[in-house]
Amino acid sequence: MVLGQVRVDEKSNEITAIPELLRMLEISGCIVTIDAMGCQTEIAAEISRKQADYVLAAKGNQGNLFEDVVGYFDWALKDKFKETSYTTDETIDGDHGRIEVRRCYASEDISWLRRKGEWKGIRTIVMIESQRSLAGQAPSQERRYYISSLEADAQRLNRVIRSHWSIENSLHWVLDVGFREDDRRIRKDHGPENMTTLRHIALNLLKQDRSIKVGIKSKRKNAGWNERYLLKVLNG
Repeated sequence: MVLGQVRVDEKSNEITAIPELLRMLEISGCIVTIDAMGCQTEIAAEISRKQADYVLAAKGNQGNLFEDVVGYFDWALKDKFKETSYTTDETIDGDHGRIEVRRCYASEDISWLRRKGEWKGIRTIVMIESQRSLAGQAPSQERRYYISSLEADAQRLNRVIRSHWSIENSLHWVLDVGFREDDRRIRKDHGPENMTTLRHIALNLLKQDRSIKVGIKSKRKNAGWNERYLLKVLNG
């Protein structure tokens, strides 16, 4: 479900909007996951202040943080983790001729981390190693890195990180296919923000309805054709 949104100023980006959104939401006891753009010391501090935990993707936008985490796991893998404590988890999924093996490594051995004191609540560093195999193609491998305030439970972290990417399929893709959001050309004044709010409300209501087993696009059409169904959706 969509719980809130904040408009990004034309001369700014998500980095300034995310803390504002976090202040609006009651997230105590929740786990907040954000892409690499949200890997900022201020955002980590705001999440901790709200008594929540975080799993933040790390990339080159934070300088030596990414360099340190990558270097650590490169060394640990080469050394087979003989000189450090860690947890690991592996999952294997396959469909439509594709096999994906996901290995998660997590460690609380971060006393050496430069600028550690700047990251409020940081406890664990994480690496996800994904290997994908498609029929008739050479396997591909990718490594992604994260920092987290959670304990080094690789099984839990693997699940949390994977659930973050499900948002692309359960929200963004649905908005594009079911509501044709990417085709909208409303640009003036508060129009884009207002229409986005209405689409999010409509999506939440349609997802809550379990009376018919069809996709969001079909539910929208049904609501337009059948006033009785429309009222059912609106009444929750």
